[in-house]
Amino acid sequence: MCGIVGYVGSEQSSKILYEGLRRLEYRGYDSAGVAVMNDGGLNIVRAVGNLAHLGKALETEDVSGNIGIGHTRWATHGKPSEANAHPHQDCTGNLAIVHNGIIENFAELREELSGRGHDFHSETDTEVIAHLIEEQMTNGCDSLPSAVREASKSLDGTYAIAAVCTDDPDHIVAARRDSPLVIGVGETGNFLASGIPAFLAHTREVINIENGDVVILSADSITILDENDNSITRESETVDWDVAAAEKGGYDDFMLKEIFEQPEAFRNTIRGRFKDDHVTLDELKLTDQQVADISKIYIVACGTSYHAGMVGKYAIEKWARIPVELDVASEFRYRDPVIDENTLVIAISQSGETADTLAGVVQAREQGAKVLAVVNVVGSLLTREADILILTHAGPEIGVAATKTFTCQLAAMYLVGLYLATARGTLSSGERRSIISELERMPEMIQETLEDHSMITEATEKYFELPDFLYLGRGVGFPVALESALKMKEISYIHAEGYAAGEMKHGPIALIEDGTPVITVANNSLVQDKVLSNVQESIARGASIVIVGTRGDKTTMGQADDFFPVPECDEILSPVLTTIPLQLFSYHVAKRRGCNVDQPRNLAKSVTVE
Repeated sequence: MCGIVGYVGSEQSSKILYEGLRRLEYRGYDSAGVAVMNDGGLNIVRAVGNLAHLGKALETEDVSGNIGIGHTRWATHGKPSEANAHPHQDCTGNLAIVHNGIIENFAELREELSGRGHDFHSETDTEVIAHLIEEQMTNGCDSLPSAVREASKSLDGTYAIAAVCTDDPDHIVAARRDSPLVIGVGETGNFLASGIPAFLAHTREVINIENGDVVILSADSITILDENDNSITRESETVDWDVAAAEKGGYDDFMLKEIFEQPEAFRNTIRGRFKDDHVTLDELKLTDQQVADISKIYIVACGTSYHAGMVGKYAIEKWARIPVELDVASEFRYRDPVIDENTLVIAISQSGETADTLAGVVQAREQGAKVLAVVNVVGSLLTREADILILTHAGPEIGVAATKTFTCQLAAMYLVGLYLATARGTLSSGERRSIISELERMPEMIQETLEDHSMITEATEKYFELPDFLYLGRGVGFPVALESALKMKEISYIHAEGYAAGEMKHGPIALIEDGTPVITVANNSLVQDKVLSNVQESIARGASIVIVGTRGDKTTMGQADDFFPVPECDEILSPVLTTIPLQLFSYHVAKRRGCNVDQPRNLAKSVTVE
């Protein structure tokens, strides 16, 4: 996600802002900028690319001043460009703001504001906030904090906002809803940031800002107004993290941090997508007739994204009744697939730079197909090659092994499946409403799955020294088995194989001997009895059984040496939950073996060569 830094005090702010943004680089970004108050005016400097470009720009500009805000942008609306970089201004040029989050109703707000004479200079959702604040200050709000409060009432979605204004030259005003923002209490001034690392070199005294708070920072005071505009005191705390630990939010590794970010990441993917029993995917720009004319769908992806595509195949075929073929991208381009104008190709890529997937997309478009891309990185090559783009909004993923991006890709595929089913009339209103209800509850169920994983760390001690693992699943449990085996291979360097459980008798069963760990996805499903019969075959040959199953299922628990429980949910949606204990299992095994889980050997986050 994006990074925010603010400072007001006795020192030059531009240096502190730049240093703070450097501390937030781990979060990922595509552009950066600062706004500094100077002699009653605002100096704004922005640059595309890494912070070195902003640093060079700051060397050539007069950015002296003791109050300012800075931002690193991870694009969600509009391509990476200087015009889309933060800070953004209002029409007068007297106000500058930075913003993290997603404003879901920005299109309606932008249209309304344009109709009232406001000029826009970016493609972002953020710029509407500046103009809303401007209107409030023009229409009677007697202070910047009041204007920020009133403007925020028009916003649907999530935000952390920091604003400076020439009409109030001594203060930074901030507000938040469901996007992180913290205060740093310093000796030479006060700090504001989206993450503690930004100001950790200057202070360890931190005040957490709550949802609905409006904060007013000066060089020597901090005022916090609650959602009822009452002045309140929030206690500070002293953190004892070093900078490296702070970047990881107190977690030992980025991978573990990202596993635990999955409730919020999943929520961000589906946020604003549901209206009653309908899925809102304005990006698709397909008429009902065009959807009806789709004769076949190809899903093209690599690695973890391929496994997400496999779940997507099950969902689309079950819900929308459209035949789906799934291809490893490196094979798709060479096998001469049958494609025409009634074919939809869905390309899935975290980075949007995967060479094999890009090549497949180019080929599909040349043969007349529409291409829908599911991507996490705005401005990547795939976003420019696709006809239709769905962003997962997972935020930056630093660990090489995909975790939160996988569950967000699943969420995106469920959205596509429901959209197609609605357009084709293959699910009733009641069926759609039931699935949507489960998707809306999924972040809470993910959190529940994450809360107690002591049984996973205990199981680690039994298995971490073993050389081979076999993962089994049927139905939507099969792609979970494949993905979980991939995670084990990637980060622990243990040989692990994922198999369709029914295929075990056709070869892999020969590998089972006393103590071989067989990890099985056996939650409540239509094929649960079949899976458990495969478990019995493994037990008869001396295997040690690890089962991911539905919490409270005593029959399944009785067949496991180790049992990892998940909440019960709709079978098609269950991969989101059954994947998570096995992510943690791989993580703990790798850590026990002394492996670098964030940067496994021989692997890269983005595979840009064929």
